[in-house]
Amino acid sequence: MIIADQMLVKKMNQKVLLNEIVANSPISRARLSEITGLNKSTVSSQVNTLIEKNLIFEIGQGQSSGGRKPVMLVFNKNAGYSIGIDIGVDSINGILTDLKGNIVQDQYHHLEKPSLDSNKDLIFSLIKELNSKIPDSPYGLIGIGICVPGLVNTEQKVAFTPNIDWNYQLDLKALIEKEFKVPVFIENEANAGAYGEKVFGAAKNYQNLIYVSVGTGIGIGIVINNDLYRGVNGFAGEMGHLTIDFNGLKCSCGNRGCWELYASEKALLQGNGAITSSQELIHQANQNDPDTLMALQNFGFYLGIGLTSILNTFNPQAVIIRNDIVEALPMVLNSIRNSISSRGNDKLTNNHELLLSSLGKNAPALGTSSIVIEKFLELFTS
Repeated sequence: MIIADQMLVKKMNQKVLLNEIVANSPISRARLSEITGLNKSTVSSQVNTLIEKNLIFEIGQGQSSGGRKPVMLVFNKNAGYSIGIDIGVDSINGILTDLKGNIVQDQYHHLEKPSLDSNKDLIFSLIKELNSKIPDSPYGLIGIGICVPGLVNTEQKVAFTPNIDWNYQLDLKALIEKEFKVPVFIENEANAGAYGEKVFGAAKNYQNLIYVSVGTGIGIGIVINNDLYRGVNGFAGEMGHLTIDFNGLKCSCGNRGCWELYASEKALLQGNGAITSSQELIHQANQNDPDTLMALQNFGFYLGIGLTSILNTFNPQAVIIRNDIVEALPMVLNSIRNSISSRGNDKLTNNHELLLSSLGKNAPALGTSSIVIEKFLELFTS
C-alpha cells in the first residue's frame, strides 16, 4: 500500500509539473518549485523522468536574478503528432498537429454525397496521407480524433446523423484502430468545436461557454467548469431541435418547429431561391442586394431566438458562433444581438460575451486533435 501511494504521488507530481511546463515554457526547475510548492529534489527527479520520456528538453541557461544561471526547460511539442478529422455533411477536413496544436498539414475535400459508405475509403486515404507527412519523432502518430454532425454515445459509437446516410452497425472507431494501431476517439462535431475553441481559440479565458455550430443543422457544445458536458448518454447539446414554433415545419428528428429549420445555414439558403452557396450569398450581401440583406436580417433574428433560450438556460460567460456567413458579415452578428436584447431579461442576457469563432472551419478538427493529445499526455501521468 505504501509503495502504491508513493507511485500515485509521483504521478500526480509529474502531471502538475508537465502541465506547468506546457503552459509556461521555457521555465527553470527553481521556478517550477516556486509555482508548484514542490521541493527542489522532487522537481529535479520528476523533470529528469520527463526528459527521459522525451516530453521535455533543456535549451541552455536563462538569465540569472543573482547566483548561478538557471537551465531552462521546454515542452517537446514535436515528440508526437495527432490527426483530427471533421466529417461534415458536404466536406471532410483533416489536420495533422504537433502536441501544441500547431497545424503541420491539412487536407480539405468536398463531398458529392453525404454518405459514410460512399466516403469511408476517402476517410482512410486521408488519414494515410496525413500519417505519411509525420516528421521523425519519438512517438510518431499518437492517435486519431474524428468528429461527426450527429449523436455520439458514451461508447463513442455514432447513434444518429440526421443529415448523413450513416451505417450505424459500422464501428468506425474499431475499424480505424485496427488499421492504424493507435487510439481513436469519436466525438460530436459541436462538442469538438467547443473543445477546440476552449483549448486553442476564442474561449481560452472562459470556464463556462456555449459553442454554436451553424451549418446544415445547428449543434451546440457545452463547456462547464472547463469540462465538456455530454449528458448521461453523450447526447447533450442537441439544441438545434429546440422548439420555437409548436405548429411549425416537420423536422427529420420527428419534432415540429425546430430551431434549425428556421436559423440554420440550410434554411437560409433554401429561402433564397437561386443562391446555392454561402460564398454567393456573402457576395450578394456585399453588393447590397436588398432581398439578401433582408434574409440575413431574419437569419440573425431567428438565431437570436434560440440563443436567448440558451442564455436563459446555461447563463454562460461566453457564446461562440461558428458559421462562415456570420463571420464574414458583421450585420448578422448585430441582428443576433438585437434579437437577444429585445427578447431577454437584461440580467440574464447581458452578462455574456457574444464572440465569433477564432479557429473557423478548423475548430472541430482541432478539438478532436486536442482530445487525442490530452489522452496521450495522461498516459505519462496517470
